Amino acid sequence: MTNLWAASAFFLAIHLVVAGTALRAAIVGVISERAWFASFSIVSLIGIAWLSMSYNEAVTGPNHLYWAPPIWAMHLSPLVILLAALFVVIGVTTPNPTSVGAGDLAADPEAVKGMLRITRHPFLWGVAIWAVWHILINGDQASIIFFGTFALLAVLGTFSIDDKRRRKLGDTWRGFASRTSNLPFAAIIAGRNQLKIGELGWWRILLALVIFGGAFYGHLWAFGVSPVPGWHPY
Repeated sequence: MTNLWAASAFFLAIHLVVAGTALRAAIVGVISERAWFASFSIVSLIGIAWLSMSYNEAVTGPNHLYWAPPIWAMHLSPLVILLAALFVVIGVTTPNPTSVGAGDLAADPEAVKGMLRITRHPFLWGVAIWAVWHILINGDQASIIFFGTFALLAVLGTFSIDDKRRRKLGDTWRGFASRTSNLPFAAIIAGRNQLKIGELGWWRILLALVIFGGAFYGHLWAFGVSPVPGWHPY
């Protein structure tokens, strides 16, 4: 379990302490933006690989079970993960000022549409939903650490990105932020925006369904665990 804790600390540190603070700007000033992006991508992949290997090691060793999920929660999993997939896929394929190198989109009055009406951080909230649900339906120490790392990073990442955009874009960002929300549906509930399903893009919804279907069918093969109790597709 010590190795998993170390991998979790490393992964959080490179994102929150290095990439999420003024340290990033200092490094970019030395090596350039392109070199930073390439280096950080490689280090992040190393961090994910370390996390994954240490998690696989931890679940086969001494691993305390804190709770066992009710059977209804297990059967509800596909719907919850489908929601996460919709947030992730539609979010990634929707032009967004919070994406890397896309900050200038905040000045576009037409930028706030589709998924951005729901949240300006759809990808991160999709990851958070996926991670938190996996914690709830597993209940063991290794899963809490592993999935908790992604959940914590996703939620804190939304605030970190907002802070960086606010410092860089100033009033332009504040105008964009006033028409959107970090928390999903908050701007719509507050009356600052409206939900328009048609703007999501039907091809994006279809793509999310295809990716979800592939992940659902391949879950048992890839991870040795059926996504629904008692279901074995092969």
